Amino acid sequence: MSPQLRSVTEAGLQAVRQKSYPWEVSPPDFFTASEHLRGLFASVVGGDRDGVALIPAVSYGVGIAAANTRLSTGDRVIVLAEQFPSNVYPWQVTAEAAGAEMITVPRPANFDWTAAILEAIDERTAVVATPNIHWTDGSLVDVAAVGAAARAVGAKFVVDATQSLGALPFDITTVQPDYVIGGGYKTLLGPYSLGYMWVAEEQRLGMPLEHNWITREGSEDFGGLVDYKSDYQPGARRFDVGERSNFVLVPMATAALTQILAWEIPTVAAAVSQLTAAAETAATDLGLLPIPAARRGPNLMGVRVPGGPAGDLAKRLAADGIYVSIRGDSIRIAPHLHNEPADIERLFEALAGMIQ
Repeated sequence: MSPQLRSVTEAGLQAVRQKSYPWEVSPPDFFTASEHLRGLFASVVGGDRDGVALIPAVSYGVGIAAANTRLSTGDRVIVLAEQFPSNVYPWQVTAEAAGAEMITVPRPANFDWTAAILEAIDERTAVVATPNIHWTDGSLVDVAAVGAAARAVGAKFVVDATQSLGALPFDITTVQPDYVIGGGYKTLLGPYSLGYMWVAEEQRLGMPLEHNWITREGSEDFGGLVDYKSDYQPGARRFDVGERSNFVLVPMATAALTQILAWEIPTVAAAVSQLTAAAETAATDLGLLPIPAARRGPNLMGVRVPGGPAGDLAKRLAADGIYVSIRGDSIRIAPHLHNEPADIERLFEALAGMIQ
């Protein structure tokens, strides 16, 4: 999780206090704040507001994509080795039920995921489900190139962009995914249990995972909720989770996305890339194996230790007030704007004393 901005914390505290006065909540309040948040996320990915669904988790969004994908015997679903499970498990279940085949692209020795994915796509491919940067080490996928290859064979393209949305520009018009999904608690700097999904126009008439009241046509009229409707609110709103108008999480997420858009995402990317570049230099000097800049996102970098990192390395660093993750065989370094070059220096000074 990302550290929480002060503005996000304050928005949450204020929202909790306001919840003590439920009689002040009126029917329009169930719609206005969530619609504003929907528009903010649309701006983050360069899409339209009608394409955005508010979801509780990436697995929920991938579940929607999988439930609305018809697979047949002989079809193939492409994922990456060691991909985050939320964009794997739903496809495993769907493929098994249909007699389709899961194809796992092995990790390329040169970190070029894009070439490896393109090689795996053929006329049997029905779904390509990838991240835009790999969660274990930040290695980059050229999602525009992969999306074009998927479209060329008639495959759906489902992107889990959780690891970089808000810290790496993402452009819907260039990538043209069927679904792009992101958790809100990482580089989108928001609270846990609130995420986002943008859905391509041709996928917006699909079946939602749940059938709640607020996504139905005319749900703004509380007195008319007993007159059950078969039609949905327009666009991707049919895929919204029930209680999408969470009166605490939505204000927090709104504060977070407002700040990210004020900073401008290319500016964030440029700032954090300076920190990962410094980490790459320090890692190389120490004899470690960092993901090179040309093959990684700006905000996340894996560093491999020859022979693998010691099992207690993260715990020993935490004892010194330095926090990294161990993912697979990588030390995962994920700086953001709260960091400065001195933090990188301190990390590698500590590592030098632990791995030599």
